[in-house]
Amino acid sequence: MAIPLLSCFFGGALLGNAVPHFVSGVMGRPFQTPFAKPPGQGLSSSTVNVLWGFFNLVMGYLLVCRVAAFDGKDMGEVIALGLGVLAIALFAARHFGRFHGGNTPDRS
Repeated sequence: MAIPLLSCFFGGALLGNAVPHFVSGVMGRPFQTPFAKPPGQGLSSSTVNVLWGFFNLVMGYLLVCRVAAFDGKDMGEVIALGLGVLAIALFAARHFGRFHGGNTPDRS
């Protein structure tokens, strides 16, 4: 029971992490990756970002569809997947917001 839920959570995190890297790479924009100097802060090329995003996509797919055998009718698995996506999204918003101005207070 615990393995499928953990697999869905971490698979969701990997799938969520694939999005900014893959999209930045496809758009031809550099973005932070673990391979930059310093890791997670410096910019990597768009090609590295496409490869890193694709790797995250494949690993997320394997965890969700192969290890967990995801069943969209199982609310526990759906919630675990969603929490994984939300966790990485909130982390990324805070972390990358430092570099791209996303952590500035709303002045509206």
